[in-house]
Amino acid sequence: MAEYKRPESLKKTPSGFCPGCMHSLATKLIAEVVGEMGQVENAVHIVPVGCSTLNLAYWQGDVLGAAHGRAPAVATGFKRTNPDRLVFSYQGDGDLAAIGLAEIMGAANRGENFTVIFFNNQTYGMTGGQMAPTTLIGQKTTTTRYGRDPETTGYPMKMCELISTLEAPAFVARYALNTPKGCKDAKKAIRKAFEIQMAGKGFSFIELLGNCPTNWGLSPLQTLEYMESNTIPYFVPGVYKDKYKDEVK
Repeated sequence: MAEYKRPESLKKTPSGFCPGCMHSLATKLIAEVVGEMGQVENAVHIVPVGCSTLNLAYWQGDVLGAAHGRAPAVATGFKRTNPDRLVFSYQGDGDLAAIGLAEIMGAANRGENFTVIFFNNQTYGMTGGQMAPTTLIGQKTTTTRYGRDPETTGYPMKMCELISTLEAPAFVARYALNTPKGCKDAKKAIRKAFEIQMAGKGFSFIELLGNCPTNWGLSPLQTLEYMESNTIPYFVPGVYKDKYKDEVK
């Protein structure tokens, strides 16, 4: 039986994420892929403002901090000047789809050769639980006390669908972290995205559907049920674009 070991790209630091939060799980999956690919010393982890910022304390390798929403801009500059490095940003939905919408769409449209990992938990997690662009219809937040109303706040944004309409992106996929299979598929997609980048084939975007027990006002177990009944039917998992499906498995 294989013995589980902490990924070598993570420090031996206790997690500061809320109990049951899937940010911890997403971080572990990314770290496992980086280690398995032998990229610990070569990887550059770019984090903006939000829950993802906690990875400044956990990541063993190089980390760059960015202003809120600006991780794709920082990634663009670093990757263009260091083309051999494995560069990826890790961003939440408020950061990427609201404050940084122009940044992510610009980088994707240019086909920049780095990877974006997008954690979608339908809320501004660290900054107060406000409505995010991905907040579901009827979902309650601190700024939608009676649930999101599309007549006043519009509809939840589907970032994989938006980005896949652009010509340049090489690989765009979404997976949910509420089941073992979803985690396995997500890890496989992260690895493929990194391999596409290291082969110089362009921009890749991986969306991870997660939870937020604290701001959803649910227990960790209840969030799994909520994701199955509400999140996943709207944000359907799968591959949305793959230019190199026959070249990179």
